[in-house]
Amino acid sequence: MASRDKEHVGVKHLKSALADGKIDRRQFLRDSTLLGLSAAAAYAFVGKVTGEQMVPRARAATPPKGGTIRIGAAVQPLEKPHTYEWTQPDITININEYLTKTGNDNITRGFLAESWEATEDLRSWTFNIRKGVNWKSGRPFTADDAIWNIKHILDPKTGSSGLGLFKGYMTNSVDTGEKDDKGKPKMSTEIWDANAFEKVDDFTFKINTKLPQLAVPEHLFGWPVQMLDPAEGGNFGVGSNGTGAWEIVEIQGREKVVLKSRGQHWSGNGPFADTLEFLDLEDNPDAKYGALATGQIDMVRTLDVAYAQRVKDHSDLVLSTVPSGQTNVARMQSTAKPFDNPKVRKAMRLAIDTKRVAEIGFFGVGVGAEHHHVSPVHPEYAKLPWHAQDIAGAKKLLSEAGFPNGIDVTIDIQNVPYHLTSVQVMKEMWAKAGIRVTINAMPAGQYWDVWKSTPFGFTSWTHRALGVQVLALAYRTGVPWNESKYSNKEFDDLLDRAEGTFDIEERRNILKRLQTIMQEDGPLVQPFWRPSIVAHNKRVHGFSAHPSTRTFANEIGIDPA
Repeated sequence: MASRDKEHVGVKHLKSALADGKIDRRQFLRDSTLLGLSAAAAYAFVGKVTGEQMVPRARAATPPKGGTIRIGAAVQPLEKPHTYEWTQPDITININEYLTKTGNDNITRGFLAESWEATEDLRSWTFNIRKGVNWKSGRPFTADDAIWNIKHILDPKTGSSGLGLFKGYMTNSVDTGEKDDKGKPKMSTEIWDANAFEKVDDFTFKINTKLPQLAVPEHLFGWPVQMLDPAEGGNFGVGSNGTGAWEIVEIQGREKVVLKSRGQHWSGNGPFADTLEFLDLEDNPDAKYGALATGQIDMVRTLDVAYAQRVKDHSDLVLSTVPSGQTNVARMQSTAKPFDNPKVRKAMRLAIDTKRVAEIGFFGVGVGAEHHHVSPVHPEYAKLPWHAQDIAGAKKLLSEAGFPNGIDVTIDIQNVPYHLTSVQVMKEMWAKAGIRVTINAMPAGQYWDVWKSTPFGFTSWTHRALGVQVLALAYRTGVPWNESKYSNKEFDDLLDRAEGTFDIEERRNILKRLQTIMQEDGPLVQPFWRPSIVAHNKRVHGFSAHPSTRTFANEIGIDPA
């Protein structure tokens, strides 16, 4: 096992920067733990520098044992975890676990991999697998299992959405020898080097990268990067093997999933309940709140902001929120007319008063955004001059793009109350600039069937702990979740640099340019940031909002009815 005694040069730099007041504690905690400093040591250093009493949060009382917890959630197909694109992980992470875990405080800690170290150039990462973790079958979880899973995600035949996380630093582009319908070469990817993964021993392995990369531990907590039993070939269903505290015993299509406790977890923390029932109410906010308020379900993994006050006013319910990088973007496919013209895309942005949309569309709880998808909660966020509404500027750009009389477009959205309200507010703003928008609302499940093909859609994006992470997932050329089909070589090159820069000030300078590119050339209109909002019956214990709406079910319990 690699030693934890050698401190990465980046941690030393971060310590100096914190002591000199160049970065705040949030930035220090976030980056130092990615570079291998334990969370306990990171918090202790912050306390030493700031004089704060960094006492760990008091552990809540142990939840009661037994019973069934009924959870209102989206129930989507679960058969291929490495290809998940929506909220399926909220169910299956309780069976198939991650190598790392980012907590409610946005700090990444070891999980199946208990610790890690990086070389000074951020090109080689050594991960130490936690001993004593067994699959449900009784076999130990090993380095071979971890390597197989990451390679399976990187295999283009898998079709994993996780490829977007790793593509820039773990793969090369290759010509398949085939042509598309326009006669251009069809490109694919392959792992960049035969020694990209090295098994050191049964419980230690290395990831060797093509380019420097700061966020490898955080990427291992990406939605689809779940550890599956290699013997099952990437498939999942009732009876599947896993290292988690639960096993899946029933799937009723898109209506219901049932998990049973295995009676123990390697962490020593739970599980407490006997049974979890995930019931599909995600597409009907009224039904979801009604079921919660009348005791038909015990908690919801997300709550529409329109119902927050009702939860606060209900004597049996508890509301929990946490700041996050969750957002919605009205994204334009940069290959589809008229959005293939960057002046049209910028005009779409200039027409919007994001603070006003946040106030009306997200009930005053949202925070106006700046059209670049990097949040103030991200440690490398660069503050730019406010991107204000400019109707005259929008009209001028449309005229220069060849549309002096404006444009007519249709936006596809989910039939969700705050989506409808927000887009209606933007529609009225767009109209002032001669942008005539027709709203096409559809059930959430139907939207997620077309979110990557519609020319103009309003997509929900959840929280990622780093700004570079969400940019890599959503806007890097050719990655699976690039719903806008955006491609900008300068953007890609700068993103590669930012991902390999541990100096927070230097990385922020790179992000400043990336954010500017998004405002000038990018494919999105971003009206607001929204907090993570969850709710539960007061009988439920141990559950709170997570920035990316994760539900770690082994930590929660419920009082007897």
